[in-house]
Amino acid sequence: MTKITNKFHFKEIDWVIYFPNTGNKGRELVNYGVAYRDRVEKITQPGTKINLNDVLMQDNIKNSYPHTIGQYCESSGKGSNWKPQYIETRVIHNQKELIEWFKIVEEK
Repeated sequence: MTKITNKFHFKEIDWVIYFPNTGNKGRELVNYGVAYRDRVEKITQPGTKINLNDVLMQDNIKNSYPHTIGQYCESSGKGSNWKPQYIETRVIHNQKELIEWFKIVEEK
């Protein structure tokens, strides 16, 4: 079975974190190489990947808990017409809770 790329949409701040389906084996979760997109400012991480912990330390994430986060695999549309097809949505109250959810999803 092929591992899917997990994608998490932080709804209030309109950010997406992408977990690639390869390249993180043997790493601690906070050290995973991930990609992100700030859909409001239309910016992404510098380079192809960034350390997950560095993303979680961004002010928009770190200082804005709780976050409503939707996990999705597929989406349609672009810009304001973008619509992810959520698998699950959770309200996350702190970084510890977020890391625990990411671990569960990444272990599947």
